[in-house]
Amino acid sequence: MNIKTAVAPVTHQSILQLFFGILVFGSLWGLSEVVLGGSLRAAAFPYRSGLLTGIGMGVMGAALAITRKWFLPIGIGIIAALVTLLVVPVLHASPICRANSCLALGLESGMLALTALIIGKKANKNVFGLMAMGAGAGLLASVAFYFTGIHLEPCAFLLSFTPGSFIITEGLVWAIFSAILLPIGYTVGERIAAKAMMPRIERNAYYYAASVAIIVVCWGASAVAITAGL
Repeated sequence: MNIKTAVAPVTHQSILQLFFGILVFGSLWGLSEVVLGGSLRAAAFPYRSGLLTGIGMGVMGAALAITRKWFLPIGIGIIAALVTLLVVPVLHASPICRANSCLALGLESGMLALTALIIGKKANKNVFGLMAMGAGAGLLASVAFYFTGIHLEPCAFLLSFTPGSFIITEGLVWAIFSAILLPIGYTVGERIAAKAMMPRIERNAYYYAASVAIIVVCWGASAVAITAGL
């Protein structure tokens, strides 16, 4: 893998495209947190947090492959957190009910951005490099989440663990799912980028129209899912 961290020429068009990219991928990640997360919680799936973390890594991996911007995951994580916070206006709930969820999203995106910045250019463009990035980001996020989440929202779930037991039973699961799904997402992103070969004006028109449609659908579906109790 070779994530470029050099500063590219900045234009109004490139900034706008990155902004829409953040909105699209963040909305997709947020939708998975609301719909799939709620469904897995209802089904009492034991590896829910790990799977959702891996999906988030896959979504951010696709964004990295398309844009080659190491900092993009941070913005994507913020948008995903905002989607989950739709529970506040929709159900008139307290923001604290999503505090640890938003914290986890922020840490996962931040740790992936950090690993992409540090080892992105050094990692070979192969599945093993991507797996190492995913596993590292997932494990670091889990450690940071335990030590910050236990103070932000000391829920019964977190309080049931010691630091070591959380890392073993949760952190390793986060790392495994991230190591599997980040390469998949990155590969999907590469294929999307390779197919974007249409003329610039036509590509931009299609890009913005598709982006707006995806964002509206994701936010709308998330609001409906929250209303339904997910």
